[in-house]
Amino acid sequence: MPALESNLQQQVHLLYSDHHGWLFGWLRKKMGCTHQAADLAQDAFLQILGRPEALTEVREPRAYLTTIARRLVFESWRRRDLEQAYLAELAALPEDLAPSPEDQALVLETLLTIDRLLDGLSVKARTAFLMSQLDGMTYQEIATELNVSASRVRQYMAQALTCCYAAALPA
Repeated sequence: MPALESNLQQQVHLLYSDHHGWLFGWLRKKMGCTHQAADLAQDAFLQILGRPEALTEVREPRAYLTTIARRLVFESWRRRDLEQAYLAELAALPEDLAPSPEDQALVLETLLTIDRLLDGLSVKARTAFLMSQLDGMTYQEIATELNVSASRVRQYMAQALTCCYAAALPA
């Protein structure tokens, strides 16, 4: 095993052993749930394991872990909000039109994937894409709603579709 790889493994091990308990406690206070805190703490360290070379630049381990954990907390809240909105829409459907539990799970997973794909877009670009795709609005209707030009809506749509196409390409 090369010395650099061994050193990185030691850094990850040290970071985990020195700070996992602290991170778990911080997340437990934020989330109000021991199980979610444990999951998010593990997710934070999984992200670090995915890029251990980033540890070479870390000067403040707790600040680094807090940054990763905050992002995971926000993603968790966003996922929860999206799921609750979807379930509320399902509850409004007549029972005979409700999708099967399997279809519900697939749709929810697709919504979460789209949400992650569009995360890097501006609020207006994301909103324009969703208005077009989910509400079936024309570019002119979206432009009026967002108080921008129709050509700007076309630019927003191009940005959003580029994100979606890039994610669909094989790695």
